[in-house]
Parts: sequence; C-alpha cells; structure tokens
Amino acid sequence: MRGVGCRVRARGKGRERDAGMATSEYAVGILAAVAFAMVLYKVVTSGAVSEQLAAIVSRALNAAV
Repeated sequence: MRGVGCRVRARGKGRERDAGMATSEYAVGILAAVAFAMVLYKVVTSGAVSEQLAAIVSRALNAAV
C-alpha cells in the first residue's frame, strides 16, 4: 500500500491524472472481446448445443396456451 500512496502523491505535484485508457489498452480489450465472442460462437454452434436450442424452440412453439 505504501507504494500506491507515493505514486498518488507524485501525480499531485504538477502531473495530470490519467483520464482514460491508452490505445494499447483499447487494443487488448478489443482482442479479449473478440476471443470471447469466438469461443461463445463455437459453443453455440456446436452440435449438442444446437440440438438443445432447437428442442427448446420446438417445445416453445408447440406449447399449449
């Protein structure tokens, strides 16, 4: 904790605080989001999941109201 306090005090001495993310941080965030989307797509389009989703939709469409 001591190092964090020193760093904050140093910023207060004429240095501006960081207002947002740097371009490299945006790039890493976008890559992580794309990787997660790819994994999710692979899971949803797999055979077992597709069959289960089709069964759920079929049951919902054939449900007695």
